[in-house]
Amino acid sequence: MSGGGGGGGGGGGGSPNNTEWRFNQTLRNVQGMLKGRSFPGKVLLTRRSEPLSPPEYSPRYENDRDEYEHNEGSQEGKGQASGNTADSMRAKKSNPPSTSSTNSLPDAQGLVSGARATDSARIAKFTNELSRPAVILDKLRELSWSGVPPYMRPNIWRLLLGYAPPNADRREGVLTRKRLEYVECVSQYYDIPDTERSDEEINMLRQIAVDCPRTVPDVTFFQHPQIQKSLERILAIRHPASGYVQGINDLLTPFLVVFLSEHLEGNMDTWSMEKLSPQDVSNIEADCYWCLSKFLDGMQDHYTFAQPGIQRLVFRLKELVHRIDEPVSKHMEEQGLDFLQFAFRWFNCLMIREIPFHLVTRLWDTYLAEGDYLPDFLVYISASFLLTWSDKLKKLDFQEMVMFLQHLPTRNWAHHELEMVLSRAYMWHTMFKSSPSHLAS
Repeated sequence: MSGGGGGGGGGGGGSPNNTEWRFNQTLRNVQGMLKGRSFPGKVLLTRRSEPLSPPEYSPRYENDRDEYEHNEGSQEGKGQASGNTADSMRAKKSNPPSTSSTNSLPDAQGLVSGARATDSARIAKFTNELSRPAVILDKLRELSWSGVPPYMRPNIWRLLLGYAPPNADRREGVLTRKRLEYVECVSQYYDIPDTERSDEEINMLRQIAVDCPRTVPDVTFFQHPQIQKSLERILAIRHPASGYVQGINDLLTPFLVVFLSEHLEGNMDTWSMEKLSPQDVSNIEADCYWCLSKFLDGMQDHYTFAQPGIQRLVFRLKELVHRIDEPVSKHMEEQGLDFLQFAFRWFNCLMIREIPFHLVTRLWDTYLAEGDYLPDFLVYISASFLLTWSDKLKKLDFQEMVMFLQHLPTRNWAHHELEMVLSRAYMWHTMFKSSPSHLAS
């Protein structure tokens, strides 16, 4: 992680000691999963002879399995076995959890599974942080970087984005006020006749009306008429500095799913919007609107005319891939493949269209934990994602690469594969951040 987040301060890398600890934890996690295999760029991780400490996270929260299955989709079932197997292997090689981390949990010492004990301890840490009179955002970011239990996501995301204040006694009042402000915005900017709009506003609304039905097309839930209407309302009044740009509609979907999960139970495919009252819908829209605006505050030039911020990230990705895996970089250059041809969409939609949707909220846990440092870390996530197929890419010609990168084989991905992408990204960032000249423009 790159050191912190916006608003609330540095997340997991604020101090050298903390950064070193986080890096060692990531190494241990990856070692447990890879057992000596190498990453692109000749970064070799070998198994240590001494027992490994229990990892800070595992791909799934065992004690929260029902929540995962309800809130993040049953599609991940195929990958669950491999994730649990990896957890079991790590548990056998790990020291038992310290009593200080488990004393607050009933029968924690009696749990058979080491991974389950670790997950229970993490959930206890989250609970402890959220129960403070004033949440310590640095600690919450550190915990959230490796994934948030689904039923805690709504509250934690509001805190990480600075939408809800850290002070518990102020939280309810602030949310009530901001939700009322949203209702006023809808009345002032959306529920008005076209005669009161500028030509620019009319054109923007037309583009939103075209884009909403295209939002995450693989997920039928977003085609529900009420969801479409909510998307349109939120996007029509969003961030005043950048207005609306294609792609922002996709960025709204993780917030919709997370805040809807507070009111609807079960798998997203079984949700019924008819169960929501008009007040529920208004509050959900308000939370999505304010959280999306807060999220985009740190990357405004990504979604303005010509989107210069995204173009910068694409250039930096090209430079980073060349540094990490020169053979792949040279092959792509020789074949005439421009990074803009595939990476622009990655950065514009923040990978939402590249992975199964049931993994998106987990990925966004890390995004929100990064805060203002997210644009920098996105480059490393994208490099890690691309070089997952390093060997494959070197065998493809231009046309084959274009087709492959537009339809990546991630349909059956589960949490295990996503954690690997994030772990590689974190290691490469830690390795290269002290020598930034490889990303100089």
